[in-house]
Amino acid sequence: MAKTGEQLLEIARQFQLEGVPAQVRTLGDGFINDTFTIETEGDAPRYILQRKNTNIFKDIPGMMSNIQAITSHLKKKIAAAGGDPMRESLTVVPAVDGKLYHVHDGEYWCVTVFIEDSVSYDKADTPLLAECGGRGIGRFQAMLSDFDQPLVDTLPGFHNIRFRYGQWDATLARDPEHRAESVRELINEVESRRSEMLDFYRLIETGEIPLRVTHNDTKIANMLFDHDGNVLCVLDLDTVLKAPCLYDFGDSIRSYTNTGAEDDPDLSRVSMSREMYDAFERGYLSEAGSFLTDIERKYLPFSARYITYEQVLRFLMDYIDGDHYYKIKYPEHNLVRTRAQLKLLQSIEQQLF
Repeated sequence: MAKTGEQLLEIARQFQLEGVPAQVRTLGDGFINDTFTIETEGDAPRYILQRKNTNIFKDIPGMMSNIQAITSHLKKKIAAAGGDPMRESLTVVPAVDGKLYHVHDGEYWCVTVFIEDSVSYDKADTPLLAECGGRGIGRFQAMLSDFDQPLVDTLPGFHNIRFRYGQWDATLARDPEHRAESVRELINEVESRRSEMLDFYRLIETGEIPLRVTHNDTKIANMLFDHDGNVLCVLDLDTVLKAPCLYDFGDSIRSYTNTGAEDDPDLSRVSMSREMYDAFERGYLSEAGSFLTDIERKYLPFSARYITYEQVLRFLMDYIDGDHYYKIKYPEHNLVRTRAQLKLLQSIEQQLF
């Protein structure tokens, strides 16, 4: 439910802010959380206020404890390297009762310090920005490569292809909308890669591919840069968890290198840009090269296949199931998404394998 300006100010007052909150303004139009800026009186800093989406994140206290643990670790690393911990890492502001969140009318609200004098980009549409994005994620992972505390699993089953196949098999068996026969060719595309995907996932289950701290929402909009183009800070840590670092690399390649749209109806526009791939990989390895094992390096290209394949499976599964998970704008939307992601997957396979 939308809040009035006075209600938002009252929520802002529940946090340990420097200065008196004077105004709360809407910031952007995020898909998941509602985000605002808190303007304060005088010379006090600005803040970011967020209403967390409890439909997606079931354990907000656990999520916030993850973020606090991660940012504390980052700040120590940044300070030791002579950097500015307040600008190069998120800073969580606790509520007046000491918790990392405030509950108002059953909704969870959190505050971080606004990072001034920074630059952000909505989309990485040049090789230079792709390289910057790769450097940002690589640096984030590198600084956390020695993080050894447990993290709450805020996204159970995330990128777990064995779990996805369980859902997939059950959906095909039910076929509630009687759509399976009409997309048999696409189903065969999914099935033809099953053994390869399970072979890769087995390396994660056995620990040959290690679990690390991963961001899991690696779009360039989640990074801040300084005016010289250097990565300043990685934002939006809600999805941080322990997972293979390859997931971040693969998902970045899926989004950064696609020459078309995720739901492009014109498949002639969809392919993997090798130039964007090489730029992102170059930026990523310039930072992540310090900690990656040989097997992680070996499977970097495969991770792009794996994550893109998973998205093909999930879009098609949702279409067969009756379009319950992803929001659709028209009846065939999930089918269009499936075909577009399959075309991207085929382009990745042709160019990297």
